[in-house]
Parts: sequence; C-alpha cells; structure tokens
Amino acid sequence: MRHNYLPTISELHAFVACARTGSATRAAEELNLTQSAVSRALATLEERLGVRLFERVRQRLVLSEAGRAFGREAERILGDLGQAAMSIMAFGGERRLLRIAVLPTFGTRWLAPRLAGFRARYPDAMFDIVSRLDPLDFDAEPFDCAIQRSELRPAAASVVPLMPERLVVVASPRLVGGQGGVSDDELARLPLLQQTTRPTLWVDWFRDAGLDVRSLLRGDRFEHFDMVIHAAVGGLGVALVPEIVAADELAAGRLAIASPRRLIVSAPYALIHPQRSDANPAFAAFRDWLLAEAAADAT
Repeated sequence: MRHNYLPTISELHAFVACARTGSATRAAEELNLTQSAVSRALATLEERLGVRLFERVRQRLVLSEAGRAFGREAERILGDLGQAAMSIMAFGGERRLLRIAVLPTFGTRWLAPRLAGFRARYPDAMFDIVSRLDPLDFDAEPFDCAIQRSELRPAAASVVPLMPERLVVVASPRLVGGQGGVSDDELARLPLLQQTTRPTLWVDWFRDAGLDVRSLLRGDRFEHFDMVIHAAVGGLGVALVPEIVAADELAAGRLAIASPRRLIVSAPYALIHPQRSDANPAFAAFRDWLLAEAAADAT
C-alpha cells in the first residue's frame, strides 16, 4: 500500500527542475508542462512533506533549508531510477545477459582482457560486471555468478574452483637489483607494501618462513592489488601479490621477482553461483569457457 507522504516521480521532477531554474515557468518549459501543472506539483509535494521547500523572493523560487536537504536526496533518487531504467532498456532482461561480480584486480587484469575471446565464440552474450570484495547475497542481488576466492562462498551457493592463488614477492628492479634471490631476513628490512583488504598477507608469508611477524604490519597501505602493484613499480616498496595479476609488469621488466619462494593460499579463485544460474544457457557457456581459460593458464 502506498503511503500518502511518498512523493510521485512527477513531483520530484517538478521540484528538481524548479530548484535548478529558480522558476516554475522555466521548469515548466524544461519539462514540457504548463506552469500551473508545475505549481500544483510543488504545492502537493510541500503538503505531503509538511514543510516549505521554497521561499518566494522577488518572483524567484529560492530553496529553504529543508528544500536544500531534500534536493540532494531527490536528485539521487531520480539519478538511481534513471540508471536502473537504462540498464533494463539496454539489456532487456534477456537470458543472454550475464551479471557477474568479480574481485577488482582479478577482473581488471585477468578476466576483462579475455572477454573478447568469449564474445567471439558467443556473440549474443552481454555482460554486466561489477567489482566486489565481500560475499554476495544471491537471494537479494541479481547476480548470476561471482569470481572470488572460494572462502567468500555464501551459504547454499555452488563453488567451481578455477585456479590457486599463488603469491609472489615483487619489487622494482631498482630496489632489489632484479636478482630474485632476496632472503626473508633481507625482505623484512625492506619497506613492505600493505593491502588493507588482505592485511595478513605479509604475516602469512613470514610465518610460513618461521620468522617473527610482530613488526611486519608497517609500511604504506593500499586498498587493491592494482594500487600495490603500481606503488611497487614506482619503487615505493616490496609487494606480495598474486602472480597472475602482476604478470604484465613481470613480463615487461617493470617488476622483478624478489624471492624464489611462492605462497599458495588455501582458498583458490573460484566461480561461485546460485542454483538458479544452471538454467541460464549463457551462464553454462561462460562457465565452460572460464574453466578452459583457467586450465590453459595453468599449463
């Protein structure tokens, strides 16, 4: 049941147009309405909310304090609604659309450059891809799948392992000489770049080497692996990152492997999906292609 204090879309449009133009007449021209229709919409909106949204100053509409506060929210609501409408118009809700959530750096560096290969085989497929670091709620969110570490699997979702997450220590060749033989004791004395969303990576690395980890959370901090990699290329410090996301910099010589060791994380990269996705032919094709790509990368 609709509550009578909730504004209509036409009232919001009238309010935002009047706030922008300062005039019901100019707002009416902009909205292709009559001036009286816009004035009625404003009056009805103010009556619904029980506040005065405008002051009338020398025949000009000036936002009141309440109007300024409401204006920000009204513009956001209309903007969100417009984006939602364009998304539906663009994709039409067709079964060929794949809504995918993916870890940010994995999506940028591994998945996105390969998608043209999938499109060549399945030209009707369309993507709606967003980055996500936290687990999905497939019951509340319209995603077909997620590509994340398997430990982020929500309850009742299926997990298809893709590849292990193999961590390597990398740095600018200027910092480590490109030798690849820096010991863990030497690493501990270098500036260690930290990732805020995975704050224990260096602790895990040095604990695996049997070293004291109490002082190893110092160093510059960045949110994503992409930022960590760029900071390492710039010589800011040593980075501990998945080998696959640093592959381009390593191949180009912008980064060098600083330690001969590797650390395999217990939770692999995985395709995580709800049961409903099994009925989507586009998802089945994407799953099979993704598994083939991951297998090819492992050889």
